[in-house]
Amino acid sequence: SGMSSIGTGYDLAAATFSPDGRIFQIEYAQKAVDNGNTMVALCGKHGVVTAIDKIVASKCYVENANPRMANLNEEVGGAFAGVYPDCRALKDYAVREAQKYLKEYREPVSVKKLSNAVAEYIHIFTLGISRPFGASAFLSAWDEKKGGSLYLIEPSGLSYEYRAWAVGKHRQAAKAEIEKLKLDELSLEDMVREAARIVVAIREEGKDKEVHIEMGWVGDKTNGKHESIPRATVQAAEQWAKAKMEEEDMED
Repeated sequence: SGMSSIGTGYDLAAATFSPDGRIFQIEYAQKAVDNGNTMVALCGKHGVVTAIDKIVASKCYVENANPRMANLNEEVGGAFAGVYPDCRALKDYAVREAQKYLKEYREPVSVKKLSNAVAEYIHIFTLGISRPFGASAFLSAWDEKKGGSLYLIEPSGLSYEYRAWAVGKHRQAAKAEIEKLKLDELSLEDMVREAARIVVAIREEGKDKEVHIEMGWVGDKTNGKHESIPRATVQAAEQWAKAKMEEEDMED
């Protein structure tokens, strides 16, 4: 279908199907995430770790301005990839939903319920006159019985539960690295180191690019509370990752 695979008017609104049943605007929104910075999420018995490499465009920026990791409530963490303003709008919505639930039911919303709520919002938003969100969101939580929980919500409004996943430009390379890990055998600290190793391994070597890893975690070591990982811990993990990669290079 040469004709219908390039928009030709069917890509003007997300409410319009193309003749072969595709919704181009949603595919374009997914592209916005696929072309963005790579975000990695690891989930195991001891917790969940999310990590992203952020390009720091100017030395004048305050450190970690525009964070991509957030607490949606105390227990559930959000990590957002894609177009930053869209990420922020989704984060704000998720936080409001979590607060609404707490007020109504007097208990914190579960990661599964919150994922479903955000996914439904994305779907309904897309059906309207608005453009779809050019963002994907990882929601993470941990409890003693189940261990880590990780959900990914896509621009289409789809929500999946994952053991581990990656989105963004180098997602294939990242997934290949993720598949080698025995996640349930790793402590939360191990997962931080491995996430840093994957992010560093898939980095594009550009001399002028200032990059800054941002990470979030939730697990046994954090008493089930989601937190942005302290800068010193991230830097230590990054140093470990670089040393480990140099070691492997020397072996080769």
